[in-house]
Amino acid sequence: HRQVEKGVKTPPSLRNMVKEAMACEGISKPSHGNLTNWARQGVLMLNSVLTVQHNEANSHKGKGWVQFTDAVIHQLNKRTDRKIIFLLWGKPAQEKCKSINRSRHAIICSSHPSPLGATKTTTPFTGSRCFTRANELLESFGEARIDWNL
Repeated sequence: HRQVEKGVKTPPSLRNMVKEAMACEGISKPSHGNLTNWARQGVLMLNSVLTVQHNEANSHKGKGWVQFTDAVIHQLNKRTDRKIIFLLWGKPAQEKCKSINRSRHAIICSSHPSPLGATKTTTPFTGSRCFTRANELLESFGEARIDWNL
């Protein structure tokens, strides 16, 4: 997700992410959509395709981004110094599952937080408790929990 500066309207997908974190982790309702606090704790938000034509979902799918993000996942997957929790939201993200070593890392899947898919599918984002599940896994790995407050 792109950086959302304070004072800029929060995108719908991020609003749903915040709602889920509020519901399962009890975070405070933020006044902004800035993800700096998550990044400082080691959270990497990465879409399969990193750019898009305004109001045209997936318009840059064929521009090489999928190969780039596959390479990023490949490099992260090679890490042996610590376990990584991959939260894969939506079908394009879940296609990355096959390249993740599940014996080394953990995967949590759900639909995408977009208003178009947050409540659909057999594994909806809404109610998935993905943030709590990630924190439970972190604790089981001996790592610090993420403070999901923005």
